[in-house]
Amino acid sequence: MYAFKTAKKDVSDEIAADSELQVEFLDSLVLGEWEDRMQRGLFRYDVTACETKVIPGKCGFIAQLNEGRHLKKRPTEFRVDKVLQPFDESKFNFTKVGQEEVIFQFGASEDNDVHFIPNAPIDVDSSPSVVAINVSPIEYGHVLLIPRIFERLPQRIDRESFLLALHMAEEAGNTYFRLGYNSLGAFATIN
Repeated sequence: MYAFKTAKKDVSDEIAADSELQVEFLDSLVLGEWEDRMQRGLFRYDVTACETKVIPGKCGFIAQLNEGRHLKKRPTEFRVDKVLQPFDESKFNFTKVGQEEVIFQFGASEDNDVHFIPNAPIDVDSSPSVVAINVSPIEYGHVLLIPRIFERLPQRIDRESFLLALHMAEEAGNTYFRLGYNSLGAFATIN
């Protein structure tokens, strides 16, 4: 369980400590656990072996040939005629993600201090938000933030989920960290 602070204090001594925790969150926790799952062979392909190059020009765009994502990702089980569809228990959904794919729970701290509790048991009744690997990653370190996993929500952005994602970006504290959103009709395979 990774518990983040929800309010910032105006104490300059905490800035250095916060920066240290941010490095630990992204480099040690997220990427360390992602690499652990890669070593265990939980991904459908090795995204780090994809051909990648920087496109010449002032923008520095990066192009990647990721054949594995197209050929080996889970097929979509939904009709793609509507972006927002009701949750369907019979189809693959985030509650069916393997336990070994879950990296940690992610939520607000009750005492407004950052905590990490490795292997914290998941309380099904509280429907925690979790961070899991994407077994068909687009890039190195690609993880999924799954809000309130046991509420069986359709894959859409709501205010609470959006704020949770912003807290995750803040914890990462890295200009290279990116957030993305995917839905049905935009190549998402899970609702």
